Amino acid sequence: MAEYDLALMAHLMRRAGFGASYQELQHRATVGYEATVEELLHPEDQPQLEMDVMERYMGWRDLGYLAANQGYWTYRMVNSPRQLEEKIALFWHSIFCVGDSKCMAPHNIQDQLNKFRIQGMGRFDELLLAMATDPAMLYYLDNPLSHKDSVNENWGRELLELFSMGVGMDGHPNYTEDDVKSCAQAFTGWTIGNAMPRYPYGRYFNQFLYNRLDHIDDQKTFLGETGNFNGDDIIRIIAKQPATARFISRHLYNFFVADEPQVPAWETTPPNDPGAIEILEEEYFRSGYDIRSMLRVLFNSDFFKEARFAKVKSPSEVVCGTLRLVGDFTGPKPRMYDAGLEIRYMGQDLLNPPTVEGWHTGKEWIDSGTLVERVNFTAGEVGRVNAPGIRDIITRLQGQAREISPQELVEGCLDMLGGYSLMGDTRELLLDHVSDSAVGPGHSVDTTAPGFPDLVAQLLQLIVSTQEYQFT
Repeated sequence: MAEYDLALMAHLMRRAGFGASYQELQHRATVGYEATVEELLHPEDQPQLEMDVMERYMGWRDLGYLAANQGYWTYRMVNSPRQLEEKIALFWHSIFCVGDSKCMAPHNIQDQLNKFRIQGMGRFDELLLAMATDPAMLYYLDNPLSHKDSVNENWGRELLELFSMGVGMDGHPNYTEDDVKSCAQAFTGWTIGNAMPRYPYGRYFNQFLYNRLDHIDDQKTFLGETGNFNGDDIIRIIAKQPATARFISRHLYNFFVADEPQVPAWETTPPNDPGAIEILEEEYFRSGYDIRSMLRVLFNSDFFKEARFAKVKSPSEVVCGTLRLVGDFTGPKPRMYDAGLEIRYMGQDLLNPPTVEGWHTGKEWIDSGTLVERVNFTAGEVGRVNAPGIRDIITRLQGQAREISPQELVEGCLDMLGGYSLMGDTRELLLDHVSDSAVGPGHSVDTTAPGFPDLVAQLLQLIVSTQEYQFT
């Protein structure tokens, strides 16, 4: 099996999921790259993650609190056989931001995440409509406070600015203040009904409610079109705009391919790879706004395959990728919410973004504090020689030969972690460490020696502490 095939598969699984074990990579490389892409794009063909035991362990009281919901989602990201389904939920959660700091109802945000899982790879206009009727979203952006005699523009403004079109592109604005006003007027009457009390059976979900008596039933002009528009008409008009194709394409590229400038700069800052964005824009219209079709083009493109380690890992990718590698976060256990809290400590408070704009990504994930959190967490996890995933790495290295060179050990560990490469100076430091710690004759490493597992664990800890491991 070609080394390139394994490295490419590791790249795909890091981007379209949260990484994979070496054994899974070997299997998927045998199946083939394009076949794996198709499998990932059709999560409905894979079994659902069994959550019964997890939900009984947590209980409905726990699921009323933010930390428990963060732990619940972290568990899903680590263990779901539908890896792209969870990754696309994270993608849309980073765009259609709703924060528990205002909603104080994380179960409603979980309901939004389920919509991302179900509709996140479908038509973009249908996803927009799902968000326009999502109780958590409507509450977060004050649309229940928008009435025909007192219009609140929060939802209408963010729908245009942050959720679908962006402020502008190529140095030109995408809409006017009058468009914002017309958009907000079209969504008057789109509100939520009161939830039933939580006791004695737990929390109930809020429901969308359309109050036609509170809707501005008048002519409106929006993006150059005039009519007696309601909210669904606004979404239809938005979906066909070139600006929408550009906005969604740049988001897909930024999340799955390589770090772009931050979203507020997109009006005046061209894409890093205009050709790639144009390809995605064309597929957006060709497919009828279908996100799955855009992802298929993206994952099979040369610009994706050649973008290894061109993105800084998000905190979710750091934590979930490491836990998938270690392989023992597979069921309920004490302190199981800690994994979700680790993501928070690294700067990504799931279900509770800092603002409706969401998180700034790329290099802005890293500062002196979050870097220490990343290194401490990953090094602590991969240093556990009795964890199933680490034991498997040790066993595979032992299966190479009784004696291996320091170079072979370093390369083997890099391959087992997913085909990472190191800068020359860093690599030399690791080779020196192995040579100094060699547990075999001369400078060779005896893979049967009692100290070999600890040596492998130390080497893995050093690798995940490097700058290179912060990239995906």
